[in-house]
Amino acid sequence: MSNIDFSKVLVAQGGGPTAVINQSLVGAVLESRKFREVERVYGAFHGVRGIVNEDFADLTQETTHNLELVAGTPSSALGSTRDKPDIKYCQEIFRVLQAHKIGCFFYIGGNDSSDTVRIVSQEARVHGYPLRAVHIPKTIDNDLMVNDHTPGFPSAARFVAQAFAGANLDNWALPGVYIGVVMGRHAGFLTAASALGKKFSDDGPHLIYIPERPFVVDKFLADVKATMDRLGRCVVAVSEGVCDENHTPIAEKLAQQVERDDHGNVHLGGGALADNLTDLIKEKLGFKRVRADTFGYLQRSFVGCVSDVDQREAREVGEKAVHYAIWGDRDGTVTIHRTGFYSVDYRLTALEEVAAKTRTMPDEFISPCGSDVTDAFRYYLRPLLGSGMPDAYRLRLARVAKILKG
Repeated sequence: MSNIDFSKVLVAQGGGPTAVINQSLVGAVLESRKFREVERVYGAFHGVRGIVNEDFADLTQETTHNLELVAGTPSSALGSTRDKPDIKYCQEIFRVLQAHKIGCFFYIGGNDSSDTVRIVSQEARVHGYPLRAVHIPKTIDNDLMVNDHTPGFPSAARFVAQAFAGANLDNWALPGVYIGVVMGRHAGFLTAASALGKKFSDDGPHLIYIPERPFVVDKFLADVKATMDRLGRCVVAVSEGVCDENHTPIAEKLAQQVERDDHGNVHLGGGALADNLTDLIKEKLGFKRVRADTFGYLQRSFVGCVSDVDQREAREVGEKAVHYAIWGDRDGTVTIHRTGFYSVDYRLTALEEVAAKTRTMPDEFISPCGSDVTDAFRYYLRPLLGSGMPDAYRLRLARVAKILKG
């Protein structure tokens, strides 16, 4: 039997909010409260920053009813953080966990969050402190290794697919060039989801550009011109993280002023890439009706556009984390594995296999031309989007013969 004192559990949320991250939070809280050895379940405000500041809430005192309401609400109920802890930061996290006699630590987040759990777990072992630390997966980028997909991605993908379906209808009515810039620094899964909004053969997006393939400006312009020549309109989906052959972000190449975050990464949001590509098309191709949107934060926590599959799985990874920690007495990261046409199994994977690593779209999901996705990707994504996806229809337009212009 484990010598770990499970009487105190701590849960935190890190990284970008999603539409279903609170399902994982509530899954972990309610499942923990079922174990009689658990006396208190704490939540840290604003992720690891809240831990080092000892800014906790006693979630044991939350009613089950209110927790269920929160579970169905997008964004991070405990707040989040973009802090990327190094070893010194993680040592401070461990010191706080030790002071509060935390026996079980759950951190819901992406790549950096899994690495934080890994370092904290190592610190506990070095000091001989009995701690169970489990990472609960979350990221709309879908870029966690080992996982078939990650909670948060299906709902964001559903939003992207529906948004492009709407943009395509608008573009059909008033033809021109439309560009939608989607989140994704290194992985193109979310941008590729735009393809699921297509119904008819000439629907957009007609061109899809992702970070996994070099973005060549001249080829991009040629692709847009060819599409306009063929259809009289062009809808483009592009990842904010597209790079050239030397892995330099296009946003950096085209921007007059480059902004970087605290980690040295080029700031990709704010609409600069969309504006620059719009100007480029107008200048080089001479098209006048060129419009662009940057989806930005809209795709992360959009109310009313949530995949029921995503909700269910986000809840279960939170519950399974508790099982692996308390019943299984193991550290690790919960991973999702697809079985059959669509069902999933959950496993506990070693933190080292996921921490600080990035998964990208496999070649079989990307068309040979590099500006579209394959049917394999469509089959992969469709069941994740959940039930009730809206559809669009067209008039059959039986044309009347011209008399004066015939």
